[in-house]
Amino acid sequence: MTLVMGILNVTPDSFSDGGRWDTADAAIAQGIRLAEQGADLVDVGGESTRPGAQRVEPDEEIARVVPVVRALTERGIAVSVDTMRAATAAASLEAGATLINDVSGGLADPAMVAVVADAGCDYVAMHWRAHSTQMDGLDRYDDVVAEVRDELAARVDALAAAGVDPARIILDPGLGFSKVGPSNWPLLADIPGWAGDARVLIGASRKRFLGAAIEREGRDASAASRDHATTAVTTLAAERGAWAVRVHDAGAARDAIAVVSAWQNADHTQE
Repeated sequence: MTLVMGILNVTPDSFSDGGRWDTADAAIAQGIRLAEQGADLVDVGGESTRPGAQRVEPDEEIARVVPVVRALTERGIAVSVDTMRAATAAASLEAGATLINDVSGGLADPAMVAVVADAGCDYVAMHWRAHSTQMDGLDRYDDVVAEVRDELAARVDALAAAGVDPARIILDPGLGFSKVGPSNWPLLADIPGWAGDARVLIGASRKRFLGAAIEREGRDASAASRDHATTAVTTLAAERGAWAVRVHDAGAARDAIAVVSAWQNADHTQE
């Protein structure tokens, strides 16, 4: 069954909920809520990757993330960490995290590969072309599915050559990253086309391309209004066998996945 990864942004500037959980106590309480709502993993991030976001200092990212990771794991909650930095990844694994979710797929910090290889942990490698301040200008594709496939395959090859177990690598197409609008939909429509047989993480929650899809006269399409659209993506991703979905609303995702499972496992011979 598809897993739910609940988003926990310990930042003042994330695009949807920046500032809501930017203290350790608030973040810990929200992480507990996400787990209670049905999140299988709580994904803790200390640096916004929204379009145009500026990077934070490494020590600041660690200070934001590690106390939250430690507190949640001490409560038995499974935690992943959303980071591009090897130092943050290493400190988070030491604090109890079990998965590193790297939006750069190891490109932003060459030292990341050794940390992941040494830890033997699961690792999300996302399709990535540039940091947040530059990425929108790189939404240039002749065939987005083929190009994402090839660029992700190159990352997997590099990671494996550096000692990362390929079975530990989870692929993420990077929805919204160097993909401003229409480029996102073919990646959702043809998951096997870019992922092959790999485990897949889908992170569409509240993103701009969903807002564009539901926008109409008189309709609020801001980030906070995109949860129903996100749940639709969750449902379709679960139906197509995604390993996990990364969402803000863990309860809605858990319900959607349960319905997909009940539908798929229904006994059609019963009257």
